[in-house]
Amino acid sequence: MSRVGFVWALLSVCLLIAATSVFGWALGHALPGAIIGFVLVLVYWSYQLWSLDRWFNDIKSPSPAVFRPWQECFMAMHKRQQRTEQEVKELQERLNDLVVSIDSIRDGAVVVDKQGIVKWCNTAACDQLGLRYPQDIGQMLVNIVREPAFVSYFSERDYEDSLQFMVGDRERVVLEVSVTPFAEKNLLLFFRDVSKIARLEQMRRDFVGNVSHELRTPLTVIVGYLDTLLADTASLPAPYVRPIEQMLQQTERMENLLTDLLWLSRIESDERREKIEPVNMNSLLSELREALQVSHPGRCLEIEIVCCEQVEGDYRELYSAVSNLVLNAFKYSEPEDCVSVRWHCDEGIARLDVVDQGLGIEQRHIARLTERFYRVDDSRSSATGGTGLGLAIVKHVALSHNAKMEISSEYGKGSCFSLIFPRIIADK
Repeated sequence: MSRVGFVWALLSVCLLIAATSVFGWALGHALPGAIIGFVLVLVYWSYQLWSLDRWFNDIKSPSPAVFRPWQECFMAMHKRQQRTEQEVKELQERLNDLVVSIDSIRDGAVVVDKQGIVKWCNTAACDQLGLRYPQDIGQMLVNIVREPAFVSYFSERDYEDSLQFMVGDRERVVLEVSVTPFAEKNLLLFFRDVSKIARLEQMRRDFVGNVSHELRTPLTVIVGYLDTLLADTASLPAPYVRPIEQMLQQTERMENLLTDLLWLSRIESDERREKIEPVNMNSLLSELREALQVSHPGRCLEIEIVCCEQVEGDYRELYSAVSNLVLNAFKYSEPEDCVSVRWHCDEGIARLDVVDQGLGIEQRHIARLTERFYRVDDSRSSATGGTGLGLAIVKHVALSHNAKMEISSEYGKGSCFSLIFPRIIADK
């Protein structure tokens, strides 16, 4: 109601009560006349409120004939209703456009509530997952998509990383799912078909594995002949001895490279395999200490075991990862420097730290250290005889064990390589 309308309403009430009071005063009853005027105002306003309520029930009908200030109220209500209808219409059009856009994309999209009950899905999700829309609204998603990997991933409610899993009875399709919470604890799941990428990746792994395996036989023959030649250096011309020694050195380095490639290919192939074997890290570190005392008798290695918990995983893979970290620390430290290994636990999380006193690594290199064949310093790496695959192996072992690899280093002050395991088993 505007200020003019308010003044008009107040003036009307006052005039009506004054008129009835004057009329009552003329009859000798001024107070009853004022009361009658007040009652007439209440009756009139009650009638207007009743008219307003009836009009609200059918607001699209013409507004009733009323006088000011009620006329202004009815007009304001009508204008607000029109604006609200227009806003709702615009929002509905935008929502319809959004639904049509999501429904037309190639990736599957499913909206579920916090219990995992399906609320909406697009056509691609129906094709990929076998959903039926709208028939499956109200059904639990895990009751429809029963792949164990997806059920476990969805139930754990840790959606920081995406998941790849296979669906389909006849033709297996690889899907990658990512989950985004939104709007009152609802979840939006996007399913992307990555079958082509997965096949290409598998072809790459098979190629690396097959080529590495095929190259080992000729290299073994070459190493055998070179060893035979060097076994009797007295019969060789003096200028040939050094080149043959270098040939043997590089051949052995290539053998080590092929061994690491085959091992990395094997780890990548088994990365999705569930690893539930209890691994006693204390025994693993003790075995590693004994092996290094034989292979590196002059090196200082300190092993500190603070907890006795075990981890779920593959013993060979974990041994390979830890040995690679320790050997890297040996390679990039001075012979007199000591390398320390610490196994400790805190609040259900186990951590293995390998600390060296080497030259350290500049920050710009740390993000790329786990790439295959990446070298911080080519001359130094060549001198140590490394293959450039050690940290790549460690990274894939960590991924296959749901662990995290952390690298902290300061140039000139050494480095710390850590493996963090989120699941541990109390030692029995």
